[in-house]
Amino acid sequence: MSGGARLWTVSRRIGNEIRLGRLTYDTTGCHGMPAVPHVTLIISSHMRRALQLLSLAVAASLPAHASAQGYPFSQRGTVSQMVAFTRLEIEYGRPTARGRALFGALVPWDSIWHPGADSATTLTVSQAVTFEGRQLPAGAYSLWLVPRAAGPWTLIVSRATGIQHTPYPGAGSDVLRIDVAPDSASRVETLTYTFPEVLRDAAVLRLQWGDLGISIRVSAPYRPGAAGRPSD
Repeated sequence: MSGGARLWTVSRRIGNEIRLGRLTYDTTGCHGMPAVPHVTLIISSHMRRALQLLSLAVAASLPAHASAQGYPFSQRGTVSQMVAFTRLEIEYGRPTARGRALFGALVPWDSIWHPGADSATTLTVSQAVTFEGRQLPAGAYSLWLVPRAAGPWTLIVSRATGIQHTPYPGAGSDVLRIDVAPDSASRVETLTYTFPEVLRDAAVLRLQWGDLGISIRVSAPYRPGAAGRPSD
């Protein structure tokens, strides 16, 4: 190693200690100073805990506005519902209107739109169900929507998951396309999925933003041990 060179290496964890690294100086030929021996920094589990507590204390002492800068514009939300013996769960980002015009403006008519924000909305069903009488196997899916100024809206159920809210993954991943008539209701500021009706093995899944939304009829025919039940 040439005079004045430095090396930082990382070694493995040993027991309850973490060897963060070895800092090596070689000052041979530099102002006649002797070489500095290797230095290994070792932190025990107790010291790591103390450092964690110190970092939390520093974060808590920051002004409120500094912490708020990291808040997402669209908070994540989850809604789940048992329908008979089947669990339906929706995990999604919840955009807020914040005074903006929505459908026909922020959300254009006649175009594929993602009803959520950030990571694509995920629908998970534990057993096979039907949406508006159409079969949907058990599994995880993303949801997409084509809103229209006149006529029914089209709900798209896609097998593509673990993706962002844009771009649309393409028709090749579609599992279902269902036409549903929109309706108006009392305005909601933040995009919302709900199950406003649940009765025995049937339910209604509602999606609404602003004063417009759609309601999808869901049936969950699965019965544990029943002959001829839908396959998982």
